[in-house]
Amino acid sequence: MSEAVEGEAVEVGAVDAGSVGSGSVGSGSVESGAEVAVAERFEELYGTAPEGVWAAPGRVNLIGEHTDYNDGFVMPFALPHTTVAAVSRRTDGVLRLHSSDVDGGVVELTLDGLAPESDRGWTAYPAGVVWALREAGHAVTGADVHLTSTVPTGAGLSSSAALEVVVALALNDLFDLGLKGWQLARLCQRAENVYVGAPTGIMDQTASACCEQGHALFLDTRDLSQKQIPFDLAAQGMQLLVVDTQVKHSHSEGEYGKRRAGCEKGAALLGVDALRDVAYDDLDAALERLGDEEEVRRLVRHIVTENHRVEQVVALLEAGGTRAIGPVLIEGHASLRDDFRISCPELDLVVDTAIASGALGARMTGGGFGGSAIVLVESADADTVTKAIQEAFAAADFTTPRVFVAVPSAGARRVS
Repeated sequence: MSEAVEGEAVEVGAVDAGSVGSGSVGSGSVESGAEVAVAERFEELYGTAPEGVWAAPGRVNLIGEHTDYNDGFVMPFALPHTTVAAVSRRTDGVLRLHSSDVDGGVVELTLDGLAPESDRGWTAYPAGVVWALREAGHAVTGADVHLTSTVPTGAGLSSSAALEVVVALALNDLFDLGLKGWQLARLCQRAENVYVGAPTGIMDQTASACCEQGHALFLDTRDLSQKQIPFDLAAQGMQLLVVDTQVKHSHSEGEYGKRRAGCEKGAALLGVDALRDVAYDDLDAALERLGDEEEVRRLVRHIVTENHRVEQVVALLEAGGTRAIGPVLIEGHASLRDDFRISCPELDLVVDTAIASGALGARMTGGGFGGSAIVLVESADADTVTKAIQEAFAAADFTTPRVFVAVPSAGARRVS
């Protein structure tokens, strides 16, 4: 269960996946009446009321980083922070797009003119979804779309997947396509891989489309089998903090692609279809077979041990041992830092400070190179740990981090 790039869209060229959401961090949800404002703004833009309003969440990955594009295991849950879309059908082959979070007016595209990697702006994500649906043979004839978002951008919380999934769900409903959540996720992944040109895995889109409130999603990214694992921290006197370091989550230098290629090289050298096929108990022998391929050895070690960590966390949660997942989170961070080498000083400072201040566990989450960390704490310790992290950032002269409580929330849905 992994998350193909551990979430957050990969930045490709000038494409900024994080440009859609404004990134406010409170309760996060823009529903509960805000859909009315979205619908009203739609009517101002397009001259008529929308046919409906939909919402899709960002996500936090509890454990299972970079395993998804290795056919492995991941365990995300949805955030209350959502991207909301007011949408109506068109029949003239025109796609009109607008976001309240991006400067500029309505962008108008023709469906026949949509082509992979032709767009380097935020509109590549919704346009790519339309392209992927049409490429798959679905009769989408055009749409008017207005978007707004509270998913923090550049923070490794999958703002791009939320954008893709909300558009896909709206079009699925409006054009009666009859697609299931996992099918929409696959199409959204194809949009991001081929149209945008970002080699992400399937985790982010599946989390946004399929998560359930109060649960984490145990996902096998090979066969897309899913299991909803109860994850109600508040009832057990705990909280999971998300600490957004405000270091831009970016893969523009191709570091994500390098690691994916390294994983594929490791699988080829070991004679398996994907690193998911290397058993944890056989890891030492596999590493020995890789000889002096030190970089590949590190990548293989992370993926195999990370899959094992996902299985450990599932077993602990199902047995009621939620507090015991803390050390597993810490181990995961060390692996991402030392073997996958995608952490940064700010992420390491969050983890080290949190643990020193009494947190049960902590690790970076997402694709890496910035973004966010998660911190598991007793509820009574949340303020103390938060203050310690903020003070540590101030002492290091880092930008003040944004901290909020992650509450496992519902996946994509129609809201009006």
